[in-house]
This record gives sequence, structure tokens and C-alpha cells, in this order.
Amino acid sequence: MEKKKHQYTEKEAYLKLSALCAMGEHCCYDMMKKMRNWEMDEGSEERIIAQLIKEKFIDEERFAKAFVRDKFQYNRWGKIRIIKELKMRKIAEKHIEIGLKEIEENDQIETLKEIIRKKRPSVKGKNEYEIKGKLIRFALGRGFEMDEIVKVVGDLDEMD
Repeated sequence: MEKKKHQYTEKEAYLKLSALCAMGEHCCYDMMKKMRNWEMDEGSEERIIAQLIKEKFIDEERFAKAFVRDKFQYNRWGKIRIIKELKMRKIAEKHIEIGLKEIEENDQIETLKEIIRKKRPSVKGKNEYEIKGKLIRFALGRGFEMDEIVKVVGDLDEMD
């Protein structure tokens, strides 16, 4: 038997979302997605989002900064992957640029070196060329830039 979805009033939805935003950073896109799951009408969604923004529960620039810091520090993602994820959440380009300033260029290279160093022992291949190719694909998947990856993977022998 299918469980019936709870129908929230506009006030209930606002209170629930404001509490959620008070616990951590969220963006408009995430909140709209939640409200669509609750099958709220479009007018209510827009009024709630406007109120959350007005009362500073939602701030997309603040969200972008926090997202960049978290994904870089804990998930070990590169800038390309972070940008892609922020764009999927419909974050404005200006907020993305400000958020990316949270990553120091030197930190990006050091993080890349660290993930390549950790991954290297588990990568199997017939020869060094094949192993380096796999490491490059791995780092690309994490969202690092090709020129940085090639330099770090090229310097692998010196890292050991």
C-alpha cells in the first residue's frame, strides 16, 4: 500500500524549510525540489523562497562558498567537478566565481598530488603508460584540470 504524502500548508512548509536552512547551507534549487516533492503549488513555492531569501535563510553566495569548501576539503573534488555541481543547482556564475576563491591554487595541486599518491598503489596495468592513463582518468573524474593532472602524474616517479 502506497503511503500518502503529507500535504504541507504554506506556513508549515516555510517553518520546516527555515529550520532546515538554519542547520546548514542550502540553495533555492534544493528548497524548490523539496517543495515539488511535497506537491506544493508554484505560487506558494515562490513566496516561501522569497521569504527565506529575505530573512537570510538562503544566500546563494554563502551557499557557493560553503559548497566549494566542503567538496574540496572533504570529497577531494577539483574545480571542474565543483563548478558542474553548482551549475546543476542553478547557482549564478558570479556566485560560483566568488565561491571558487575559497580554493588556493597551491592547495589544489597539493590535494591532487595526495589523491594520486594514495590511488597509485591500487592501480594495476601492464606498463607505466597504462597506469598513468588510469590515474589521469581517475583525476579527471574527480574534476581536476588536465594540465595540472599531467604535471602531477608526470612527476609520479619523483613522488615515490
